[in-house]
Amino acid sequence: MLFSLATLALVAGALATPLKRDSGLVVSVTANDVNVASIADLAITAKIENTGSADVKILNFATIFDAERPTRSFTVLKEGEADEHVKFIGVSLNVDLTLVDDSAFTVIPAGESVTVVHKNLAELYDFESAGTGAFTFEPVTIFQIEDGNSLAPVDNLITLNSTSNTVTIDVTSDVKRREVANEKRATITCTNTSQRAQIQSSYTEAKSLATISANWISSNSGNALYSAYFGTNSATTVRSRFTAIANENSSSRTLNCSDPYGACSGGVIAYMLIATTNIYFCSPFWSNVAHPRLCSGTTVAQRNIRGGTTLHELSHAVASTTDVTYGCSANQGLSVANKLRNADNYNCFAAQVYQNTQC
Repeated sequence: MLFSLATLALVAGALATPLKRDSGLVVSVTANDVNVASIADLAITAKIENTGSADVKILNFATIFDAERPTRSFTVLKEGEADEHVKFIGVSLNVDLTLVDDSAFTVIPAGESVTVVHKNLAELYDFESAGTGAFTFEPVTIFQIEDGNSLAPVDNLITLNSTSNTVTIDVTSDVKRREVANEKRATITCTNTSQRAQIQSSYTEAKSLATISANWISSNSGNALYSAYFGTNSATTVRSRFTAIANENSSSRTLNCSDPYGACSGGVIAYMLIATTNIYFCSPFWSNVAHPRLCSGTTVAQRNIRGGTTLHELSHAVASTTDVTYGCSANQGLSVANKLRNADNYNCFAAQVYQNTQC
């Protein structure tokens, strides 16, 4: 059944209000050496201190805490006459918040701190294209913490912005590109019939959801639903990103049912290796459902639509999105700039548009 524009506005207005609170987290980063000959010698230690009066339980994924996975824990800037960001070429994750366990969190008691060491930076950024010189590392410190003792409902996470410093390291000689550990160069194929069918359906449905979203934005850019997920960002820009997903036709990108980088754990649904834009699907993905189930049987907030999962990953490939935060409510609470950058905003928005207009 189709909704009128007035009804759409009412539905959008009823979207969950993102939870926020002041942060007592302070991140301090130091380099083992501020002058190194090779990027292989890069190592940064992060100390995260909880200066607040309550213990915090922080989601690790794609933050300064995530030192064991090849994810983006830093923004790296090459210093010079025109400062440029160094491209991240590691792994970008899509996480099912209903499946994460305690291993996906770090607990910091009030008044205490934890220390995390990052040693795999050489393989995660394209230093070779940037060339030798001084690089400034800024830690990713937009955190999500558990509110209470349960993750139910799905979006029951609070988003925090913490304070941090940066560290600058001068690389004088070797910036040759490294490959992400455990990389398999042969094209990975999925021989499992049902899994291959699930991947193919998700790909087709992702492009369909992107088309529906692009068409909807054409006449509804000022709608409350659009504003909730994309703020004052140009409707033309957002629509072009959905159109790029809908028109994606790469013959080199692979969709895989294996996990060559060991990233499928703790609720990870899927991930993409930025360097190749190849996509890898994890165990939770096989339980994802077709988008018509949004009309009966699931919700947008559950983020378990298979087309939405693949749309999220394709947005990394064709629109250079990143993972700032996860969860539809948290997506709406981001800054205007981060709403445009965050892959999950496109996922949740597309599912909401489909539910509002097709159910």
